[in-house]
Amino acid sequence: MNNVKEKILLLLLAGIALGCSYTPGKQWFVLKTFSREWNKINKKELRKGISYLYRLGYVDKEKNDNNIFKVLLTKKGKLVALNSRLNNIKNKKEKWDGKWRMVAFDIPNKFKIDRDALRNKLKKVGFCKLQESILIIPYDCLNEISDLADYFELQKYVRFGLLEFIDNGEHFKKIFRLV
Repeated sequence: MNNVKEKILLLLLAGIALGCSYTPGKQWFVLKTFSREWNKINKKELRKGISYLYRLGYVDKEKNDNNIFKVLLTKKGKLVALNSRLNNIKNKKEKWDGKWRMVAFDIPNKFKIDRDALRNKLKKVGFCKLQESILIIPYDCLNEISDLADYFELQKYVRFGLLEFIDNGEHFKKIFRLV
């Protein structure tokens, strides 16, 4: 996808993240990141990109009483933006802080399709299986995982943990090429 269009989707997703941020620190982080990225976009390319995303069904326009249009992400657009953020997890270039991020889930069988989709997506973005429903990764990704659980509406079944020690840590260091 075109860089501008991807950025538009991510910025719209940031608006959703701002609405879901409960602490002032998280809100400030989202606003700071949002404004920095917003200023990098060429306004002409922005209009073209929004029109294109509208035709693809990724965004929708809503006109309010003051004749001002709001651009909103559709469910399809949220998925594309979220996929972009998730794919960036394994491309993070930060130095490893020595901690493992763990995602654990216990999702009932009536949500089997969503459970399998969640597990497959986590594996696809670089998570490694510790146990059947426990996966780990060395990169900070709490926000992305929270958004993924929200998207599948599985928040009450998904837990995120930060581990300092795993008994077979050397094995995982080799897998993630941290040695």
